Amino acid sequence: MLEAENLGGVLLNSQHNFAWVTGGKSNGINTSAENGACFLFVRRDGKKFVLANNIEMPRILTEEISAEDFEPVEFAWQDEKSAGNFIFEKAKTLLFENQEISTDLALNPNIRSIENLIARCRFELTEQEIERYRKLGKDAGAVLGTIFDKIAPGETETEIAGKTRAALGEYNIQPIVTLVGADERIENFRHPVPTANRWQKTILIAICAKREGLIVNLSRIACAGEIPAELKRKTDAVASIFAQITAATKNGKSGANLYQTAADAYAEQGFADEIERHHQGGATGYKTRDWVAHPKSSDIVCTNQAFAWNPTITGTKAEETFIVTKNGAEILTVSPDFPAIPVTIAGIEYFSPGILSL
Repeated sequence: MLEAENLGGVLLNSQHNFAWVTGGKSNGINTSAENGACFLFVRRDGKKFVLANNIEMPRILTEEISAEDFEPVEFAWQDEKSAGNFIFEKAKTLLFENQEISTDLALNPNIRSIENLIARCRFELTEQEIERYRKLGKDAGAVLGTIFDKIAPGETETEIAGKTRAALGEYNIQPIVTLVGADERIENFRHPVPTANRWQKTILIAICAKREGLIVNLSRIACAGEIPAELKRKTDAVASIFAQITAATKNGKSGANLYQTAADAYAEQGFADEIERHHQGGATGYKTRDWVAHPKSSDIVCTNQAFAWNPTITGTKAEETFIVTKNGAEILTVSPDFPAIPVTIAGIEYFSPGILSL
């Protein structure tokens, strides 16, 4: 890619790209920020460097990466703070003569940011990444499938979110998004950030969960007592929509193609207007979504790419993470023993999470 773009190298500072290049390691300290605490520099000839100040370098080389794989370039923290272009000038000294440097994040208006090109390199997962993803999906699916054994009506959304985060933490999974909506808040808001609202009848928990850089996205719903007929009807419709989008997610399809598949599926189920009320999800991996399907999307699906569709109808939702394989969709986030809704398309069964009755 660097050769094709006539670039001498790329400076990587984002936490997601650090994890990608290092096989799941982290340069994060402040995990609320996209930037990491050190930089990787990948030169056009394949040579790799790590650029870090004297505070961070010892830990990075001890716990995250090795000097054999990434040549260390260390500097004083005071020098780094002294000038806004210090890192860029340091990286330029590693280039061959008259070559241009680039970055992943837009860190300097005078230096080209190529995150869009880097993202395309991330999309097709390696076998090692897929195996890590399977383990993460299995653990996250188990956590969200059993969390309802640990919560009860009367608890606040905030309390439920705390228990969910703690349960994920037992598997060394970092919850980067935790949404909890109880009762009317599920109908009122597509992204119910946890509040002091107390769960009475219906509860939705949705998470984006990260381990070793990779992220899975999934949602589950439970009802205290009998499931209302209207909620069941809508959830069956959402399951059909989820199945149709998933079945259509194949190598070579565009985001616009898949959006149209979703729009047609909503209309077929009698809920045509619902697609206007929330995005449907899209490609995932080292970010919660690398791209989201929309009517003008030119993004293209590739084999071994991860996806998370999240169709919603007011009051309900279906969401799972899967990998597009040459044999079809491999769902990663199954919750064993959790209710599932089967939908058959072209002789293949696709399962969406149902509603758990407590």
